[in-house]
Amino acid sequence: MARPLREREAELMDATSPATAHTGAESRSKSQQAYHWIKQRIASQEFTPGYRLVLGTIAGELGMSVVPVREAIRQLEAEGLVMFERNVGARVSMVDDTAYRFSMQSLSILEGAATALSARALTSDDVRRARQVNELMVETLEHFDPRAFTALNQEFHAILFEKCANPRMLELVQAEWARLGHLRDSTFSFVPGRAAESVREHENILVLIERGAPLAEIEKASRRHRSATLDAYMTHEHPDEVLGLPAF
Repeated sequence: MARPLREREAELMDATSPATAHTGAESRSKSQQAYHWIKQRIASQEFTPGYRLVLGTIAGELGMSVVPVREAIRQLEAEGLVMFERNVGARVSMVDDTAYRFSMQSLSILEGAATALSARALTSDDVRRARQVNELMVETLEHFDPRAFTALNQEFHAILFEKCANPRMLELVQAEWARLGHLRDSTFSFVPGRAAESVREHENILVLIERGAPLAEIEKASRRHRSATLDAYMTHEHPDEVLGLPAF
């Protein structure tokens, strides 16, 4: 059962914090600095799963009060990157295959829709830029680096969905990408053979966009592309489990 918001907030309070919180633009700016600082360290595995996030220590490292750090940690909790334990406080969330599966399933639907909604707004330059990124991905296959491949993969997909006119959809896609960055440093570390299939599917999506294919067809290709990566991972790690999403 989810704990009351007041209880979670109480655990975030630091005994040395000022009695009055600064809620102006300066505080918001500092909270974003703290947010990106913490998030970067989670993504780089400097803050590993289970790592305790001590507000006072982080605030001292960043040269700010605990107020913006507290705000940053609340935002990271909302994204699933941070969790709270009673009498312990904030910790980096633990890696969980179930959470990974749910995130990949969600992203397959959200990113597929965002790509379709963005497709008609993409220019020939956008498509050329995406193809250049995909060609770089092909070049990495000979001396495969999963992290580099994953970074290029994210760049490729961002080009295709970045012109989606629905800001809420974009926010959800970006949040799931951020969560995946914490749950798995790179799925391709587990299933490197999937990488060659992935770049071929990328080209297929680009061709669909170039020829003005129906948006439903673009959405389906993008969704199945993401689902195929999840299926490859689950087949490798959990071969006895039922995989994939229905082809609706």
